[in-house]
Amino acid sequence: MQPSKSGDKLMELSAIYHRPESEFAYLYKDKKLHIRIRTKKGDIESIDLHYGDPFIFMEEFYQDTKEMTKITSDALFDYWQIEVSVDFARIQYLFELKDTEGQSILYGDKGCEENSLENLHAFGNGFKLPYLHEIDACQVPDWVSNTIWYQIFPERFANGNARLNPEGTLDWDSSITPKSDDFFGGDLQGIIDHLNYLQDLGITGLYLCPIFESTSNHKYNTTDYFEIDRHFGDKETFRKLVEQAHQRGMKIMLDAVFNHIGSQSPQWQDVVQNGEQSAYKDWFHIQQFPVTTEKLANKRELPYHAFGFEDYMPKLNTANPEVKDYLLKVSTYWIEEFDIDAWRLDVANEIDHQFWKDFRKAVLAKKPDLYILGEVWHTSQPWLNGDEFHAVMNYPLSDSIKDYFLRGVKKTDQFIDEINGQSMYYKQQISEVMFNLLDSHDTERILWTANGDAQLVKSALAFLFLQKGTPCIYYGTELSLTGGPDPDCRRCMPWERVSSDNDMLNFMKKLIKIRKHASAIIQHDKYSLQEIKPDLVALEWSYDNQVIKAIFNQSKEDYHLQKEAVALASNCQELENQLVISPKGFVIFH
Repeated sequence: MQPSKSGDKLMELSAIYHRPESEFAYLYKDKKLHIRIRTKKGDIESIDLHYGDPFIFMEEFYQDTKEMTKITSDALFDYWQIEVSVDFARIQYLFELKDTEGQSILYGDKGCEENSLENLHAFGNGFKLPYLHEIDACQVPDWVSNTIWYQIFPERFANGNARLNPEGTLDWDSSITPKSDDFFGGDLQGIIDHLNYLQDLGITGLYLCPIFESTSNHKYNTTDYFEIDRHFGDKETFRKLVEQAHQRGMKIMLDAVFNHIGSQSPQWQDVVQNGEQSAYKDWFHIQQFPVTTEKLANKRELPYHAFGFEDYMPKLNTANPEVKDYLLKVSTYWIEEFDIDAWRLDVANEIDHQFWKDFRKAVLAKKPDLYILGEVWHTSQPWLNGDEFHAVMNYPLSDSIKDYFLRGVKKTDQFIDEINGQSMYYKQQISEVMFNLLDSHDTERILWTANGDAQLVKSALAFLFLQKGTPCIYYGTELSLTGGPDPDCRRCMPWERVSSDNDMLNFMKKLIKIRKHASAIIQHDKYSLQEIKPDLVALEWSYDNQVIKAIFNQSKEDYHLQKEAVALASNCQELENQLVISPKGFVIFH
């Protein structure tokens, strides 16, 4: 249909978007239903949602009408949302949109229709959710949104048992740029020895890079998934780590590398030795035999699929029932035997969806509140429909924050648009448990990205900790550890820097404390992010008569404002009745 012309402006119908059974219409918590719609930015004045039970509709039409709220905007679109409850777990609904010129249309299952009583009452025009099954809703573990994570690369965190040191172990030194094959002797006992330090910092979740038997320092080429790497310790040491962490209120997340296996694993070695006669030949994606790589001039000519073109990481065929059975036994073993709380799934986007669906069923049958985190570096809706992962590592958020605060390559309005747009990617319960980070074992460290400017790092961390989701810091960030891309981002933990007057350490303790207090407010949708003056960003959360707000000064001038109760200030001055935020500074009010 064509809307009537008013002045010279037509409503932009092509921008209007809604899809039932998606992040635009879904069951939230406590039987609440969230309904969203997208429109062209600045185009629509108001939206009414007409809704009710589809069976009652046949006799009495829609039972209720509510006005929707515009909750955020990005560069191109406005996003509207409403929360409704229904009596019989069924709903039919239709949108009535009015634009700024006074035009109005109806939008439903058949697209845009003229706003007439006849079209409003037409049964076929409404969107339908025929029955809202709790089992189909995206369920997430309640504890995750309140967790502060700390990522540990075990080989570089602390050496607690020198007797386990690999041959050729180097002296512990955080100033050394490590080579890809260096060993420094970090182990599980080293983590146990520093649990009090982590507790004092405020950490409530430990994410450990792989700890299973492997030939490398990073352990992403597993040789045996049922054994702790001998240089890290043994199962009893790991059991002690889990128990002692749990006693301190900390969760343990292990790293599962199921996309590929190490070339020294017995399964792959059997294929190397026996070729097509190997009992394991269908465990992999082999293009031709033999699988030798000795005379290979170009890695792209590998006779089998691998992670990237890394010949020492042959890719597993997770669709093979034997492989699936083996990996699911691994997944449940560490839950049953050691009571771990979460799995982080390496290269999760390269494994078939069916495997992950079976994985979810298997692990949640053993521990219903286990957290399942996928490593996906891009938008991830296909994995976050409630039948695979609870969340992914939120690298899009990380990139936006780093581009704005650390690299200075994003304009303020671009940055705000990106953050707002990302907030609409997923259902709210998924957003509440997204794994928010700024750096990891796979990226350069944030202090490196910021060219050594600790003030910019503080701003970026403060912004991250005020986002919906569960925040994570990479080991050593709180001690200003630096390092370029892999392997330089995996330097030894600088324990010599720990002191009561370490500025970054004290800052992180305060920031973590604020996040814990504000967590319940942050997880709800009353959110605003805006540019209040050129390059001055104001962020605000409000819920249940509580407000938390922050102002970040990325301009080149001081910003003066009335003094309020400050929770945390950085690069700020307090005058008699004014607060002065200097460039690169920020303040959090709570």
